[in-house]
Amino acid sequence: MALPSPNLDDRRFQQLVDEAKRYVQQRAPEWTDHNVSDPGVTLIETFAYLVDQLLYRLNRVPDKNYLAFLDLLGIRLFPPSAAVAEVDFWLSAPQPDTVTLPAGTEVTTAAGGPDEPDEGVVFATVDRLRIVPSELTRLVTAPRSGGQTDVTGALAEGRDVPCFQAAPEPGDALLFGLPTAVPRCVVAVRLDSRVQGVGVDPRQPPLVWEAWDGGRWRRCETGSDSTGGLNRPGEVIVYVPAGHTASVVAGTRAGWLRCRVTEAEPGQPFYSESPTVREAAVFTVGGTMTVEHAETVTDVPLGVSEGVAGQSFRLGRPPVLLDGEPPVVEVSSPEGWQRWELVEHFGRSGPEDRHVRVDATLGEFTFPPVLREPDGTLGSRGAVPPKGAHIRVARYRTGGGPAGNVARGAVSVLRSSVPYVTRVANREAARGGVAGETLDNARLRAPEALRMQERAVTAEDYEIIARQAAPSVLRVRCLPDAGGGAGAVRVLVVPDAVADEGDRLRFEQLIPSEQVLGAITGALDERRLIGTRLVVEPPFYQGVTVVARLSAPAAEADRVREAALAALFRHLDPLRGGPDGTGWPFGRPVQYGEVFGVLQRAVGDVLVEEIRMFAADPVTGRRGAPVDRIEVAAGALVFSYQHQVVVAARAEEERG
Repeated sequence: MALPSPNLDDRRFQQLVDEAKRYVQQRAPEWTDHNVSDPGVTLIETFAYLVDQLLYRLNRVPDKNYLAFLDLLGIRLFPPSAAVAEVDFWLSAPQPDTVTLPAGTEVTTAAGGPDEPDEGVVFATVDRLRIVPSELTRLVTAPRSGGQTDVTGALAEGRDVPCFQAAPEPGDALLFGLPTAVPRCVVAVRLDSRVQGVGVDPRQPPLVWEAWDGGRWRRCETGSDSTGGLNRPGEVIVYVPAGHTASVVAGTRAGWLRCRVTEAEPGQPFYSESPTVREAAVFTVGGTMTVEHAETVTDVPLGVSEGVAGQSFRLGRPPVLLDGEPPVVEVSSPEGWQRWELVEHFGRSGPEDRHVRVDATLGEFTFPPVLREPDGTLGSRGAVPPKGAHIRVARYRTGGGPAGNVARGAVSVLRSSVPYVTRVANREAARGGVAGETLDNARLRAPEALRMQERAVTAEDYEIIARQAAPSVLRVRCLPDAGGGAGAVRVLVVPDAVADEGDRLRFEQLIPSEQVLGAITGALDERRLIGTRLVVEPPFYQGVTVVARLSAPAAEADRVREAALAALFRHLDPLRGGPDGTGWPFGRPVQYGEVFGVLQRAVGDVLVEEIRMFAADPVTGRRGAPVDRIEVAAGALVFSYQHQVVVAARAEEERG
C-alpha cells in the first residue's frame, strides 16, 4: 500500500482562535471582553488566519518533496501528441501544369458554435504536395492466362475494346499508362462503354484498382464509381498511393494503374461476359496529403551560452511535440550553425558529443553536465557550447491535444490561399491527438517506472511500455504467441477512434497506423529480453450481427428501432462497450441471454419477440449460421457488423 502523507499540523482557523483566547485568560485575566467586536479579538482572528495559511503550506511540503524525488528519478510529464489525418485537395478543373502545395498549408474545420474557436481546428500539411497532370497514353489488356496486348491503337480508331477475356476470370486486368507517376494524386478515369448488363451488381462489382510502386501492385482506394463496374459510361475516382512509380510494361515506360477482376464473394454476381470500352481518358482532379494538428515554429532564439556545463534554456511557447520530426537545436560557431543531437539521457555521451536533452512539456533544453568521478576528477558528459555562442531552435512543432480528433468530413475549409484548389475534405477521422500528462498521473506512474526499470519482462511491462510509446492507443493487451513457439510475445494494439455516427464505428477505424505500430515496436525492441520474439499487431475482430424482431405501437416504431440499434452498437463495441463500458473484454463470448437483456433494457416495456445472432467476418462480409453463443478467441474483440432491427406495428390495447 502507499505510504500515507503526514499531516504535520492539523489545527484549523477556529481551533487557533479558541487556543489564543485560552492563553489570554491565563496571561491577561483583566481582559474579559472576548466578543468578535473587540479590537483585540480582531487581531487574534487576523493572526489565526495567517497561521492557518502557513500550516496549509507546511502540509504541502511532503508533496513538494515527492515531486522533487520524481525529478531526481528522471520522471518527466508526457507531452501532448498531435492528431493526424489524410486530407484531399480538389482542383477546380484539371490543370495543364503541376500545382504545388507547400508544406505547412493550413486547413481547418468549419467554424462552430459559441463554445468553439472562430477559426475551427487548424491543421497543417506535413510535406509538399505536387498535383501532377496526367492523361491516358497507353491502354493494355492483361488476361490471367498471360500475355499483354496494347489496344491503344484500336481505341484511337473508335473500336470497342474488350476489357477482359470473353469469359472474364479473376486475375484479368486492364492497364492504364500515364505519362509519369502521380503519387498522392487523385485521378479520374473516364470510360465510355457500349455494353451493359453483363451480370455484375453495379453497386458492388468484383473489381479492384491498383497502382505499381516499382515492386508490386498496391491497392488504391476508390471514390465514386458511376460506371457500374465498367458497364456504362461514367467516371471512377482513384486515390493513387504515395509509392506510385513509373516503370516499363508492355514495352512502354509509364506510370501504370490497373483495374483487376477479383473473386466474387458468396452471393455476389460475377461477369457473364467482358465489358467493352470505346473511349477512355485519365486526368488529375486533386491530391492527398497528411495533415497534423500542430504548428511548426522556426528560428527561435534560446539565449547566449555562458560556457559552463549544465545550462538550461526555456522556450516561450511550450510544449514541444515529439511524436514526429524532433526539434532541431543549433549553436553558432565560426564555421556557421552547428546542429546538436537530441538524446534521452547523457549516460552514453562522451566529452566531445554535441548532445542536448529536452523537457517537452516545459519546453526546456538542457546541455550536458559535469560530474565528479570517484577519483575526484571532473568528467564531462558531453560538449559545452562555448561562451558567447548563440543558441537557437531552428525548427520545432507545438500544439496537439484531443481537440484535433475530428470526425470524417469535418476538415472542409482551406485556410491558406492555393491557386486552383477549391475544396478540401478528410475521408477518415483524424486520430492520435492526446493531451499532455497531468501531474497526478505522473505520480501514479512513478512506482511502475521503478518496478519496471526500463525492461520488458512481464506482460504488464509490455503493456505499460507500449502505452508510453504511443499515448494515442486506447487499449493494449500482451499475450503469448502460440504460433511463434516458446519466448514469442504478441502485443495487441487497439487505437482510439471517433465514431462517425453515434457509437457506430467502421472497421477501418480499428486498425492502428504503421507509425503507431512502428513506435511501439521500436520501444519494445530496446527493452525486451534477448531471445524474445515480438509481434505488434491489431487484434482479430470477431464480427457479430444481431437480427431482432420487436413489437411496438406504430407511432413508436422509429424511436424503438433507433434505441435498439444504438444499444447493440454501444454494447458490442471494442472501445467503450462491454458490461462496464470500458471496452469489450478480450476473449469474452457473446451470449444470447446477454444480448436479449441489453435490448429489453433499451426499449423498456416494448416486447422483444425474437433474436438471432450470427458470427460474421467484417472484412469479407461472410456470415455464419444463427447461434446462441459466439465464441471469441483470447486475443480477439467483438465488432458490430450490420445489425438489423425490425419493429412490427401492433394495435394499441383498448382501455377498460
